[in-house]
Amino acid sequence: MIELELLSPAKNADIGIEAIRHGADAVYIGAPSFGARASAGNSVEDIARLVEYAHKFYAKVYVTVNTILRDDELEEVQRLIRQLYDIHVDALIVQDMALLQLDLPPIPLHASTQMDNRTPEKIRFLYEQGFRQAVLARELSLEEIKAIHEACPEMKLEVFVHGALCVSLSGQCYASEALFGRSANRGECAQVCRMEFDLIERKNDSRNQHGNHGDESDERVLLHDKHLLSLKDMCQLGSLQKLIEAGAVSFKIEGRLKDAAYVKNVTAAYSEALNSIVKSMPEQFERASSGKVRLNFQPDVAKSFNRGFTSYFLYGRNDRIFSFDTPKSIGEEVGTVKEIYTNCFTVAGLKPFTNGDGLCFIDAKGKLFGFRLNKIEKGKIYPLEMPRNLQPKTKLYRNFDKKFDDLLQRDSAERFVPVDILMEESEEGFVFTMTDDDGTEVRLNVECQKELARTHQLENVEHQLSKLGGTIYSLRQFTCGYKKNWFIPSSLLSQWRREMVDLMDAERAKWISGQMHAPSRPDRPQPEPHSIAPSVVGVGYLANVMNQKARQFYEDRGLKNIEWAYERTHQEGVPVMFCRHCIKYALGWCAHRQHATERHGTLYLQTQSGHRFRLDFDCKACMMRVVKEPMK
Repeated sequence: MIELELLSPAKNADIGIEAIRHGADAVYIGAPSFGARASAGNSVEDIARLVEYAHKFYAKVYVTVNTILRDDELEEVQRLIRQLYDIHVDALIVQDMALLQLDLPPIPLHASTQMDNRTPEKIRFLYEQGFRQAVLARELSLEEIKAIHEACPEMKLEVFVHGALCVSLSGQCYASEALFGRSANRGECAQVCRMEFDLIERKNDSRNQHGNHGDESDERVLLHDKHLLSLKDMCQLGSLQKLIEAGAVSFKIEGRLKDAAYVKNVTAAYSEALNSIVKSMPEQFERASSGKVRLNFQPDVAKSFNRGFTSYFLYGRNDRIFSFDTPKSIGEEVGTVKEIYTNCFTVAGLKPFTNGDGLCFIDAKGKLFGFRLNKIEKGKIYPLEMPRNLQPKTKLYRNFDKKFDDLLQRDSAERFVPVDILMEESEEGFVFTMTDDDGTEVRLNVECQKELARTHQLENVEHQLSKLGGTIYSLRQFTCGYKKNWFIPSSLLSQWRREMVDLMDAERAKWISGQMHAPSRPDRPQPEPHSIAPSVVGVGYLANVMNQKARQFYEDRGLKNIEWAYERTHQEGVPVMFCRHCIKYALGWCAHRQHATERHGTLYLQTQSGHRFRLDFDCKACMMRVVKEPMK
């Protein structure tokens, strides 16, 4: 039986609890420090609270410790990992190989996507080092995922299925460090990919030995103030079955900075989709956690923050991955503007509106403009402030659905473990058997004097035993295994119900202790070091070696002359981004795939502050490299 895991983000413990309540099998949350979202750290005490709740449903908690580390941080991170192990965290998501050189407890390690996990060779290497779950690069196609699975079937493959996309290969983006001294590999990404750029073409590009340009008269601006590195958001809701067939078993929702409403909605949507797959093939698949979810709303991912959706490269290269006009949420398309009046307008609508909705549109200049609805009256839309740049036939989008958001602000889901109770008669009293949905069974023998009742008792017996509020259990079926109409006081039934719950809690805790915390790697994974090719772990600065222990780790495996990470050297003239997204392809200029006329000039991206990046195109590998140019 293959377990399918829905993995949801947790900005904090409360959001993590909501993710589990709405159907997550596991959540990932930032440690107090050393996580790839520096602003999303959480105390060990809060993480412990989340772990306690999650384990009631056999759900897991993964903690991100996935930055590259300085030498002076290693002792502190070792202490932190011991604390996380002591509160029964289920795994750590890590990037720095120095951790394998430390004296760590036997806590499972997952290979962060920051490790640039794109090839069968890399995944096999990680498995040999003791990793048992790897977060694959977002850029992979179904064929590439399948090839990795076939090459290393022992490794659990985790894939991103929803949320924001990094334009550069994860772990191989240094643009934020280059511009602002804020390292993405150390949790401080400034999101250079969401900035506005001019696209500049330079004919007969020539630079002197210092990299400075000569005469700029041969330059022209092709595009002005466009978000040329900004991608749409990933949505693989309709592709889960194909991902499973390719070998993926863990499905990750991006968003460790997202609010509770986002996590509730998106988690619920993907949980329902996975449930449908399990229901269609119950002999083959099951969910990785326990319990059922009862929703108080109909999930719809289009109603949560999104920049428009894309399947990215799952089905190969396509021209629907980018969002050049805006990096902001546009939400769902709701209609087209018909008529415009002084302070209102009408819409040929696809969806109904509610007072307080947030609408937006892209104006004639290609800029996103948003406004809030004040009232809807006789088919006319009255904004709080009438947008003057709104034109007839303009598409409208709703990026804030007031009615839907109100639902998510309330108690929007309940998670519970169904139980069956059998009550039978014994010579001394009664015997209760409680069985949960996972097959766990407990028995309670009680002694009591029995006397026949004057009124029918069965309805009250079932009613009292069903009062499971305040627990994780919900009575699915009660079976009475005796025929006489015995009188049983409600107080006794309540007492026995509580005793059954205590027994079931204790029995489930044994399962958790035995199953959830069994280490998936040896106490100190020490496979026999053998030589590896530099390309497996990243050539030069791309290995992201920040400390001496990581350097020693690679040297022990045959890699010599290890270069330090970009964050230590700030090398000039090297790529700071590696992208499968290609601006030439996006604009229809690809001579390789689109049979367009070859452009002979050099293309540059230039920020509003004057920083410039050269675009290098490796058409054989179908990759675009972004190189930071020296400031003039």
